[in-house]
Amino acid sequence: MFSVEALPDAGIDGSVRADWQRLNDAELPSAGRHPSESNRPHTTLAVRDDLSTEAASELARLGGVLPLECRLGGAVVFAAGERFVLARPLIMTAALLRFHARIVDLIGPPPARYAVTATDRWTPHITLARRMTGEQVGRALAVVGAAAVDGELTGLRLWDAEAKVVTPLG
Repeated sequence: MFSVEALPDAGIDGSVRADWQRLNDAELPSAGRHPSESNRPHTTLAVRDDLSTEAASELARLGGVLPLECRLGGAVVFAAGERFVLARPLIMTAALLRFHARIVDLIGPPPARYAVTATDRWTPHITLARRMTGEQVGRALAVVGAAAVDGELTGLRLWDAEAKVVTPLG
């Protein structure tokens, strides 16, 4: 599985990492618990089972479109089966939607299991925690940041989940 991910600037990155730490300090699930060097705040633009070398090269060219202004919002909760995902949304802008659409146009529509990355279903966000119970979500909402943070998406990368390799794009 491959995911195309946009990386935020230092201000947004720091805000998300502070939320990760607050969740850790409150003994709640946190995306910050993963010790991998590749674990950093990002928004997933597309997920595919495979990706051609040509598509990866074209994606690298799209990285040249960045930086792209963005705003990190308060908190959002997504249902994930019987559990929940806690995230900070990136406020939708025409430029962000166009950038996402260019990526999807380049690599093609997602298969059904990745439908949430389709242009008509995508909700840009940066994950704070996964697999939370309802009780944990309630506690977490009391500790995560809620202030909007203005910034930019400054980088693009490709995550190869099978090989566990990150490739910077552009």
